[in-house]
Amino acid sequence: MKNFRTIFKFELDNYFKSKSYMIMTILIAIIAGTLMFVPRIIDSVKGENDSDDKNIEAEVNEEDLRNIAIYDPDGLGDMEVLATYFSDAKFTEVASADEVKTLVEEEKAEAGFVIKSITEFDFYVFNKSMDNSDMEVFREYMGMVVKMDYCEKNNLNLEEYLAVEYAEITVNENILGKDGMQNYWYCYILVILVFMIIIAYGTTIASGITNEKSNRSIEILVTSTSTTALLFGKVLAGVVAAVFQFGLIALATLGSYQFNKDYLPNGLGMFLDIPGEVLLTFAIFGIGGFLFYAFMYGALGALVSKIEDLNKTAGSAQMIIMIVYMVTLFGIMDPDSMLMKVCSYLPISSYSAMFARVAMGSVGMIEIVISAVVLYASVVAMGIIGGKIFRNSTLRYGNPIKISNALKSLKKTD
Repeated sequence: MKNFRTIFKFELDNYFKSKSYMIMTILIAIIAGTLMFVPRIIDSVKGENDSDDKNIEAEVNEEDLRNIAIYDPDGLGDMEVLATYFSDAKFTEVASADEVKTLVEEEKAEAGFVIKSITEFDFYVFNKSMDNSDMEVFREYMGMVVKMDYCEKNNLNLEEYLAVEYAEITVNENILGKDGMQNYWYCYILVILVFMIIIAYGTTIASGITNEKSNRSIEILVTSTSTTALLFGKVLAGVVAAVFQFGLIALATLGSYQFNKDYLPNGLGMFLDIPGEVLLTFAIFGIGGFLFYAFMYGALGALVSKIEDLNKTAGSAQMIIMIVYMVTLFGIMDPDSMLMKVCSYLPISSYSAMFARVAMGSVGMIEIVISAVVLYASVVAMGIIGGKIFRNSTLRYGNPIKISNALKSLKKTD
């Protein structure tokens, strides 16, 4: 135990005495927290200079209006009504459809429309971005033109017709379980986050062990302490460093968000309004999954004696993690499926699958407890197995040791 504490403290000091680690952690936390204050600051400055800003804004908006070309040979459109649909654009009426196409091709117009009939039009754009909605907005406008034409031909009152067409329907939504639409995005982000933590710190742990083996310093270490203490010390120090780093960043981000919530866009709630029970489940299973794979990475790092061979050996662990990652991301859409239920009890996948089920589906407390017990029991087992593989591989140099041979050696007595 004394050797373990010494190793744990030494490895942890390596993290916290690393300038790059501390600077990066504190810098990201400060940036994340500060960004949440920007809308509050802008709002306060805007309030002090509101009258001047309105005049400036009017001038800038006039200059920045997008140019859209339109050809309407039969005069079916109404430019004043159309302007209400495209508040950020000005329309240039041209003499032919070819002229619309030419202006768009030469990028003198950002978009172009050719009205062929009351129910048909051509849309021209040079490079269509993912957020371009001009065609949909114009289609909506043409739908209004059809309604206006129908009312005119049938002597109907347009306002009364629209009142019926767009009658406001009151819906009282009562969600008795989980709101999948609300919870999806923060669940998605947290699954990606735990995946990144495992890959980043797992690789760091494996690299540290391989480096010690390649420079022969491991030969000195194993004479004064056990390989199990070495592995546990390195892994637990990595876990503490990861929890500190990502915990500090998360605390700065979520704390600043809650403080400035009234000034921030409502859309951020999909990512940052995370219930306490979900965060607790994420912490329990995320740390458990990290420990499980960290011990696995540590054992894999001991199988090679050259750092350039590490990626080849550690590829098996990365492949498992990638498969679990993809299964979970697709499984979020149906968290109560049989596949997700099975994955939520397997130690290789429960760290993300059970968390996703808690966030998106219906899970009983007994299921969570059983899954957590299985996961942490597997962590202990993986730590013991990893320690034995570490011990049997420590003084073996040369070509990388195959995983199958390492597992076979565990059956042999010392």
